[in-house]
Amino acid sequence: MAVQPIRLFGDPVLRTAAEPVVDFDAELRRLVKDLTETMLDENGVGLAAPQLGVGLRVFTYDVDDVIGHLVNPVLDFPDDEEQEGPEGCLSIPGLYFDTKRRLNVVARGVNEYGDPLQIVGTELMARCVQHETDHLDGILFVDRLDAETKKEAMRAIRAAEWNDEPAPEVRVSPHPIFGKLH
Repeated sequence: MAVQPIRLFGDPVLRTAAEPVVDFDAELRRLVKDLTETMLDENGVGLAAPQLGVGLRVFTYDVDDVIGHLVNPVLDFPDDEEQEGPEGCLSIPGLYFDTKRRLNVVARGVNEYGDPLQIVGTELMARCVQHETDHLDGILFVDRLDAETKKEAMRAIRAAEWNDEPAPEVRVSPHPIFGKLH
């Protein structure tokens, strides 16, 4: 087991759909342990494999003192009830925004050995399962925000100290454009 670096907003792996797990081997069990160890070290509620740079459909969770994982999740929603509340992400550290999610979820998949597994979740567990499954589909929680909140989130991300991406260089053309110098 080893704590791994978490990929941050802007890393292309976070925007790439993960592949289904087909090999239930020691490497998968090591990945589940790394995910769990890293999630616990960061005090996270969940962590998906793409956040460690691994494009496989696996996530771990730690909700209400229940620690587990799910491989190849498929979500069903037993009703249309929704919840709205603060949501954050270890790949967007320190920022939280109210996000609308379904209140109840049934997640079906398998464990690290390929045995069938089901999670029936409500409130925080439902939010976690939806958030982590979104990661497996290349979706970040900021994509789920309304337009105004998303603008606010993007401004906060650009200003975040962990976002050391250099601002794009803006060059002014010395040539006239439509008869004007710009």
